[in-house]
Amino acid sequence: MSAFQYRRLRRSPFMAVTLIFAMSLTADDGGSAVNQTTTLPTTRPYGEWMSPITTDQIVAESIRVSTPLIGGTDVYWLEGRPQEAGRSVLVRRSADGQTSDVTPAPFNVRTRVHEYGGGPYLVANGVIYFSNFSDQRIYKIEVGSVPQPITPDSGMRFADYRLIPGTHRLVAVREDHSGGGEAVNTLVLLDIEHPSDGIVLAAGNDFYSAPRVSPDGRQLAWLTWNHPNMPWDGTELWLAEISTDGNLADVRQVGGGKDTSVFQPDWSPGGVLYFVSDRSGWWNLHRLGEDGIEDLYPADAEFGQPMWGFGMSTYGFESDHSILCVYTVNASDQLARLNLNTKTLTDVKTAYTNIGSIQVNGSHSVFVGGSPSRFSQVVMLGGGDSGSGLTLQESTSLEVDEGYISQGRAIEFPTEHGLTAHAYYYAPANKDFRAPDGERPPLLLMSHGGPTGATSDTLSLPIQFWTSRGIAVVDVNYGGSTGYGRAYRKRLNGNWGIVDVDDSVNATRYLVAQGLADGERLAIRGGSAGGYTTLAALTFRDVFKAGASYFGISDLETLVRDTHKFESRYIDSMVGPYPQSLETYQERSPINHIDDLNSSVIFFQGLEDKVVPPNQAEMMFTALKERGVQTAYLAFEGEGHGFRKAENQKRSLDAELYFYGKVLGFAPAGNIDPVAIANAR
Repeated sequence: MSAFQYRRLRRSPFMAVTLIFAMSLTADDGGSAVNQTTTLPTTRPYGEWMSPITTDQIVAESIRVSTPLIGGTDVYWLEGRPQEAGRSVLVRRSADGQTSDVTPAPFNVRTRVHEYGGGPYLVANGVIYFSNFSDQRIYKIEVGSVPQPITPDSGMRFADYRLIPGTHRLVAVREDHSGGGEAVNTLVLLDIEHPSDGIVLAAGNDFYSAPRVSPDGRQLAWLTWNHPNMPWDGTELWLAEISTDGNLADVRQVGGGKDTSVFQPDWSPGGVLYFVSDRSGWWNLHRLGEDGIEDLYPADAEFGQPMWGFGMSTYGFESDHSILCVYTVNASDQLARLNLNTKTLTDVKTAYTNIGSIQVNGSHSVFVGGSPSRFSQVVMLGGGDSGSGLTLQESTSLEVDEGYISQGRAIEFPTEHGLTAHAYYYAPANKDFRAPDGERPPLLLMSHGGPTGATSDTLSLPIQFWTSRGIAVVDVNYGGSTGYGRAYRKRLNGNWGIVDVDDSVNATRYLVAQGLADGERLAIRGGSAGGYTTLAALTFRDVFKAGASYFGISDLETLVRDTHKFESRYIDSMVGPYPQSLETYQERSPINHIDDLNSSVIFFQGLEDKVVPPNQAEMMFTALKERGVQTAYLAFEGEGHGFRKAENQKRSLDAELYFYGKVLGFAPAGNIDPVAIANAR
């Protein structure tokens, strides 16, 4: 009997209990007798290793932590809990170290503005304001009280709100879907004491975000942009005076433009407007001075991020003279302190290589951090130069022996046109097993979503799920990803379905040539835009034997016609304007070239997905099934763009492993519910 021991640490405000469990292999599993103290691992083929990292543990012991805020002496954050059907709960840690839920069930702190949401709550003067997912109303609540709505039940959506100091008014982004056509986005003024849909402050553009009120309550800054731009293409920074009646005066553009992306405007304690701009080709910190825009620290580094959601933050003020910030080089994050008097940047040593959502309040800060050896977690950092932090909440309470952990290794590999691209490679790792001599592992390529986004090397249970079973993983930051400057980000312009696919193929070729993967057992997976890259690679290249598409795009024309407002013109830059570029859309849509797809594909789809509607997966599955290709389709009721329910996360990951085993020719260890595979061989 082979024993796999690991610890599950459950945390509460009062105690931590360590539970020891043992998992065993029986003779039916093909295992051999290995004692805990045995130094020689069991020899079994790659893909057939028994792992202590199961889907049951992943979903039972994992949450999603995000969006920390500091409110006085308290710290708040959101927890997405698969065990509660994906409900997003606001959590508070008080100054005495006690942690408790703020929002009771069934409240779900989540806004649907831009569909991706973000910025769904605010803490101001001891009062919490939050958007509730089911009705999209804003509620206010004081700790220990019952939430009370401050907007009517009209179907309006709100996000990214800020309180005007000394008043009972909120400035917010509003999204109106009542007109029947394209949603209308505006900036509005809300009266906390008199519920209404708000008074419009700014309108006429397609999108608005980041309304930020000066400390004295007299000025308002915000970002706006229009189709076909996405916020990382070009945004305008506007500034106005707030009159006593709440209207705006002296409205003027002070930064950004059609070809310059501005990110996170914010006010210093003394009332100076700061922001991040990529006008140099890199997202760098700037401020608006009496003589115009001042570049604070020019560097070939990213101090900003693609604004997929509201409320994103990469810097904050320790004082009028110091900023605590995060910058990114080659997709790796570094915490630093910028002296605003000397304009010198000093790195702050931490244990984290991936840092986001930083919030600063005087001498303390809080952020979400992760690293190759640390799961994503909420961290509170003290002042001074110390980088030591206090972990407030981890995204998983499952603690896995390091003998089952594969740490990501950054690789740079050659790709088309004499360029290089980037990825993280994870070798198979399981202290209890080794592969037969001469065998190379199957390789699973992961294609991140966006596609304007990036993957990181933060320790991830889903990745370790594969590597601990003997399957190598390569997580690719193909051309178009962020973290490498605007030029790298623009590689995808006009080339979606080409550059990302080429980089994916070349990543696998590089690893096969290095002897790190079996060239006959290559698979690719991705969600959303990553699902499109997956399907395009399977259709237009003869490299991958299997693939998994999570709510992926198969028909670019259907995507343009059916998707939501925020992304409705996204593809203009990556493919071409529609319908003028109709031929290109058809050429790059996998559904139109089904006869070229001979690899096996499994599809996963939420039936309430508004970003990539279910008909995308359904059309592709039906076409493959009729052609005799091995394929499977799993649809989940009540799920949107991304799976939030524990049972669906478990089922999809188990099903994907089962599918790869059948297609790539290995027998996964353990008991997995079978999947109905059309045209199974």
